[in-house]
Amino acid sequence: MGENIYIFMVVALGILAITDLVVGVSNDAVNFLNSAIGSKAISFRTIMIIASIGIAFGAMSSSGMMEVARKGIFNPGEFVFEEIMFIFMAVMITDILLLDFFNTLGMPTSTTVSIVFELLGASVAISLIKIIDLDGGFSDLANYINTDKAAEIIFGILLSVFIAFTIGAIVQFISRLLISFDYKDKSKWVESIFGGLAITAIIYFILVKGLKSAALFDDSVSEFVATQPELFILANIVVWTLLSWVTANFLKWNIYRGVIAFGTFALAMAFAGNDLVNFIGVPIAALQSFQDWHASGVAASEFNMNGLSAAVQTPTLLLLLSGGIMVITLWFSSKAKSVVKTSVDLSRQDEGDERFQPNYLSRQIVKLSIATFENLSKVIPPSLQKRVDKQFIIPYTYVPKSKVQDMPAFDMVRASVNLMVASVLISIATSMKLPLSTTYVTFMVAMGTSLADRAWGAESAVYRVAGVLNVIGGWFFTALSAFAAAAIIAYFLHLGKFIALVLLLAAAAVILLRNYMSHNKKTKEIKAEDSLRRAESSSIQGVIEESADNIGNMIKRSNRIYTNSINGLARHDIETLKKNRKGVNKLSKEIEDLQNNIFYFIKNLDESSVGGASNFYISLLGHLQDLSQSLEYVSTLGYKHVHNNHKKLKYTQIKELKELDASLERLFSDTQNIFQSRTFEKIGGILTSKDEMFDLVSDKIEKQVARTRTEESSPKNTTLYFSLLSESKDLIKSTMKLLELYYAEHDSSVEPARVQKPN
Repeated sequence: MGENIYIFMVVALGILAITDLVVGVSNDAVNFLNSAIGSKAISFRTIMIIASIGIAFGAMSSSGMMEVARKGIFNPGEFVFEEIMFIFMAVMITDILLLDFFNTLGMPTSTTVSIVFELLGASVAISLIKIIDLDGGFSDLANYINTDKAAEIIFGILLSVFIAFTIGAIVQFISRLLISFDYKDKSKWVESIFGGLAITAIIYFILVKGLKSAALFDDSVSEFVATQPELFILANIVVWTLLSWVTANFLKWNIYRGVIAFGTFALAMAFAGNDLVNFIGVPIAALQSFQDWHASGVAASEFNMNGLSAAVQTPTLLLLLSGGIMVITLWFSSKAKSVVKTSVDLSRQDEGDERFQPNYLSRQIVKLSIATFENLSKVIPPSLQKRVDKQFIIPYTYVPKSKVQDMPAFDMVRASVNLMVASVLISIATSMKLPLSTTYVTFMVAMGTSLADRAWGAESAVYRVAGVLNVIGGWFFTALSAFAAAAIIAYFLHLGKFIALVLLLAAAAVILLRNYMSHNKKTKEIKAEDSLRRAESSSIQGVIEESADNIGNMIKRSNRIYTNSINGLARHDIETLKKNRKGVNKLSKEIEDLQNNIFYFIKNLDESSVGGASNFYISLLGHLQDLSQSLEYVSTLGYKHVHNNHKKLKYTQIKELKELDASLERLFSDTQNIFQSRTFEKIGGILTSKDEMFDLVSDKIEKQVARTRTEESSPKNTTLYFSLLSESKDLIKSTMKLLELYYAEHDSSVEPARVQKPN
């Protein structure tokens, strides 16, 4: 391979590094934004500005090179330049695709885990190729791979999951016992001590983790922190406690808000200063490898890469450029917001939509936890239990329904503990030179504190546990898939050289573009105009008005689903029927969501409207559900028939179904227009056509009975046709009941207004 090929590879790695920075920030933003966004202690714009400054500061202060990319996983002296470039290319292509996959799902994952296992997978693949060529054995792999370091990293990450969760839960429990949920009314000295401890932890974190490789402080300061940490910590606690007391008493500042802002800055800075190398470490190592090889004049297949063992500083210009890309991504990435949302949703204090469905393991964990808690309750004295429970009572504050979405997911005490504990754990691990993932630590601390705060109640525990298991499972999936994918890509690069490289880069570009378009489409679907909305009104008239939009949208979608079912069946088009089923499932889920909201809907009603509005709304949802179930059955019937390759329906059957579809289309279209234009008085006209439509279905049934007696030869077609007619009749019945309910309720609700008008 000529020199130009390697120049192309270095340029490609540079482009991949920029892309990796974008997808990496989208993933790791959850580490430092979670607590501030969840608590709403400060405005979103202020949070973003603080995080941006932290990222920029961290990028400028990061002067170290990630050694794991150069020599942490493999022994560079055992490889030549050509092989090293294959390893680096495989790592970067895999890393981008993996991180983007998780970002598209809105799931946080560990960039440290991914880079470590990608390096391990790619270097193992190339090592095995070398061993086979040399007729060696599997035991020779130890010469190429730094197995001790790899095992240490893996064990450290696994251990951090349990430690972070446990410590987070314990510290939050103690904090809540001392401060309670009514923290605003506590004495200022309590707030001051908490502020002193939290700020000290964060400052120590900044010095040990964030600025460990920076030359921003005099060597004597760094030496003092390293040699006498106890004295340094004690002095800081005293100073910051006194300062917190002064600011809380005289300046009336909220210490918790200050801790959250400071902690967000610290974690953002540490992320940029240290995790930055997860994204640019490999490309920079590749660039420096290329420079060493180019200066040597030795063939790429012969130049030994022992030079990677030496420590090399990262160019400042590259760090500044990387910091700029990270800040821009933070502001504009919609995927970053969806990843943060997952973490906030799983740790929020109140009930609401649950994103993850419970599974067998989550149910068993919750069941075991309940049993354990009940046994512990028998041992703890009732008086002590009462005192503890009192500290966990959340003060009632009336919040209008329209403002519920603006409420914080959890309070400032929990947000401060999240930042403080994450800072301490990362600092301790760094000072002890133990490898860990900042994503693991920050996420699991947030889960531990939410558990201690009793956010995982009987209504939500099984969903939250399932969510945590999904995220943790995702990290293990990252490890396995990173190893396997990087190994396969490295092998393909070894076989196909430049052609394989071009094909792999093209494939990666296509996948990234498709994921981007898919994410945008999903976002647009969530904002779609015809999706069903929860009722938020507190009166019967308001509920009738709001529900009109839902009925209009429901009928519009029902019309489309029924027509697609008939057309797909007529053409034997499996793709149309498959897509149609997805539409039905989405509709059913939205109706289920409306039903799950009944509790909050009834709570929000005015006393004068409770009976009428609640009965109307519950009946309305029942009819909507009947409608969706009929559509689901019609859609499934057609799909199964075509999917099982049964005979096509006869021309006469298709013709009659199209006639029925046309009749239903008129019904749906007229109904949709009435609800969109609010001309409810026209409902009576539609109701008069009920018997006519039932007669039409009965006529089709009689014709099919006659055909079955004389000419029909397919039992499957006969069963399908009768089932479709029967379900279509139920569909008409559900629509008419819906119209009758609305017509009667709307008529009675406007009657008083008609009576009072002359006065």
